[in-house]
Amino acid sequence: MNGYLGKETAIERMNNQLTIQVVQSAFLSDEDRKPIIALCNRACEEDLEPLFNTFVGATHVLGYHNGLLASHALWVTRDLQVGNSPLLRTAYIEALATDPAYRGRGFATAIMKRVADEIQDYELAALSPSSVAFYERLGWELWHGPLFIRTQTDLLPSPDQEQVMILRLPKTPPLDLNAPLSAEWREGELW
Repeated sequence: MNGYLGKETAIERMNNQLTIQVVQSAFLSDEDRKPIIALCNRACEEDLEPLFNTFVGATHVLGYHNGLLASHALWVTRDLQVGNSPLLRTAYIEALATDPAYRGRGFATAIMKRVADEIQDYELAALSPSSVAFYERLGWELWHGPLFIRTQTDLLPSPDQEQVMILRLPKTPPLDLNAPLSAEWREGELW
């Protein structure tokens, strides 16, 4: 792919099945993005291209099997806040997807473990889960307190069905999972 020749931050082979690359979105051309978005569209059965356009400054974790893109996740930097505590520099995980043809091989788990390795300098990791049980197996914890979105002037309550999970990292301060949690407003999906 033109966008990352010589620009990978890491390459790893797992059991000779999955090659993982970590790539900054700035190094992805429009042509490089097409198979990533197509994979996520197939996996989620919806058009995610408009959402991808909101992921500013993302870092992608790409998993290849026999040279074909099989699995993907990305993170963006967000500021989450517990109650009135200082903002926490957070790696917010998005778009975990595995092509339906490759499911059941542990590729999503491998991608998420690699994400966790790559984000160790953040104060927190967070995501909005599609499967709480999947992420719990990987050490993620469900946030039990109320969720809010911060605007310049207000705290907007999130819908009751919204869920957020966090992963504690080496720099994570003590957290009360029952306290209010807020994230800054952003275009697209708020959480």
